[in-house]
Amino acid sequence: MTDNTNPAGAADPRREKIIPLSPKERMAIGRHPMPSQAPEERCANFNEVPYGYDEETAQLEARRCLECPSAPCVSGCPVGIDIPRFVARVAIADYAEAARVLKEASSLAAVCGRVCPQEEQCEALCLRGKSGEPVAIGRLERFVADWEREHPVEDPAPLAPTGKRVAIIGAGPSGLTAAGDLARAGHKVTIYEALHEAGGVLMYGIPEFRLPKAIVRSEIDAVKRLGVDIEVNAVVGRLFTIPELLGEEGYDAVYIATGAGLPVFLNLPGENLIGVFAANEYLTRANLMSAWKYPYTDTPIIKSTRVAVIGAGNTAMDAARTALRLGADHVAIVYRRSRTEMPARAEEIEHAEEEGIEFRLLTNPVEYLGNEQGRLIGLRCVRMELGEPDESGRRRPIPVAGSEHTYECDTAIVAVGTRPNPLIQSTTPDLLFDKRGRVMIDPETRHASVRGVFAGGDIVSGAATVIAAMGDGKRAAQSINAYLRGELDPEPIMDAIRRRAEG
Repeated sequence: MTDNTNPAGAADPRREKIIPLSPKERMAIGRHPMPSQAPEERCANFNEVPYGYDEETAQLEARRCLECPSAPCVSGCPVGIDIPRFVARVAIADYAEAARVLKEASSLAAVCGRVCPQEEQCEALCLRGKSGEPVAIGRLERFVADWEREHPVEDPAPLAPTGKRVAIIGAGPSGLTAAGDLARAGHKVTIYEALHEAGGVLMYGIPEFRLPKAIVRSEIDAVKRLGVDIEVNAVVGRLFTIPELLGEEGYDAVYIATGAGLPVFLNLPGENLIGVFAANEYLTRANLMSAWKYPYTDTPIIKSTRVAVIGAGNTAMDAARTALRLGADHVAIVYRRSRTEMPARAEEIEHAEEEGIEFRLLTNPVEYLGNEQGRLIGLRCVRMELGEPDESGRRRPIPVAGSEHTYECDTAIVAVGTRPNPLIQSTTPDLLFDKRGRVMIDPETRHASVRGVFAGGDIVSGAATVIAAMGDGKRAAQSINAYLRGELDPEPIMDAIRRRAEG
């Protein structure tokens, strides 16, 4: 596609009005808040909460950038976006060029602009934040990606076809990122997705009000335009195995990006009561299967009155806010540590609080309570206090004697983590896994213990962020490209992984 918004040679009146600013003038501009739905309104709908910047706000925010030569923000981006260059183009209203800069590094800019934890990555390293607040890089990325969806900019042209074929297992953020980069390098890529729609956690895990599904589908369409084929309802390990992909199916390399979608439970008494859910199941029903539209869709979901969500990560916040929108009268986050240790993004915690979610901190469930019909009626909990830090670096919670109490609820959603599905492990001889069921790889190349097999994302790291998975996909694509061109010898890598597994 081509950008026809400003024909060649035509002056753009938006740029003519922009007067250069001195560093002092840049420092005087405060960070611009993100306009959003009011809490009392958004609790009753699944519409996206933030509205996004308009053009004037985006330009002003971009002009806060100090254009520092060292550009530390770039080193904080897992996919290596040239942040100063795209921000500079926004500042002069050259949105088409800003979009091209994003496309050079990212296949999922509209997604990252919404769910990437920029405050811990690029924005954390922004020098503008040393004296005030950093440039709102994530909000500008979202603005540019949304603008480009309405004013399409041509995709980067792929290199000449190489004749090499790559199979990617999993159409989540890591698989999609690797697919886009490999297709641009001239390789023929097919993604095999187990579910009935591509997107992985972007579709089944993150709610509509945080990441509209139309946005995800648009990003996936952009990957398809590069020539990537996506096969859905294709379970590798059942339809065919990795050795078969590399054998009779004729693929030259395989990238495993299956994520970590198997839920972790607490193994508490009463866990089988009606009304106890894994967050994955609850969110998959609501998101991928559109239960939030029931009865207009044919996927029902439990009607809850009082909900307890166990955990305090982003998934817990998503589950709690979804339950509220599905009509629950009261929703509580139950977490055994304090607010300081909560792993969710600050923005997600703030949004949950604004919407009236209760935070029952320093509280640990010990039993699910049920009635004669086998339905959940409450959680038996104990109060906790914090001791010395554990292996995670967070202070270890210790039960307070005599503090048992009951929280009445008819729904409990367990959001304490996930682990990899064992299907790949059970059907791939010689592929080595660690004790937690994660694929063992060389961290530099992402190559695994089987020749031509690479892995990344949550199947390697355990549950992590979307942008971390994308970073893995980008690094894997670079290594797969080198391998297919004969520039990467996997034998020493495979030997090192085997030795690591033995020792």
